[in-house]
Amino acid sequence: MQFLGKKRPAPASTERGRQAEDRAWAYLQAQGLRLLQRNYRTPGRGGGEIDLICQAPDGTVVFVEVRSRSSNAFGGAAASIGAAKRARIVFAARHWWLRHGGDRPSRFDVVTVQGQQVQWLPAAFDAA
Repeated sequence: MQFLGKKRPAPASTERGRQAEDRAWAYLQAQGLRLLQRNYRTPGRGGGEIDLICQAPDGTVVFVEVRSRSSNAFGGAAASIGAAKRARIVFAARHWWLRHGGDRPSRFDVVTVQGQQVQWLPAAFDAA
């Protein structure tokens, strides 16, 4: 689509992230997961955020990080989740459990959206 004689500008980073989350959720839903919460954030500065919190058919609570990249340069989408990011996700998951209680099993999954490809990495990392 043309925009004043030029290519239309790419969507802002937050919009691209939302689009990637939408695609990831559609994929997970087709795999039988049920959405519990989207974009859960801990209060205050420096906390964590979880893109999708789902429930698997077996009752497992699944904390999902969605990563999107346009190419495999610099290791691709999955390689962009470093130790600090994992720690913030685990922190947010613990906070979510404190607010929602329960003793169901849980795991940390990653869904990568790279170009037109969606890849689901169940149990991509643990809380340790």
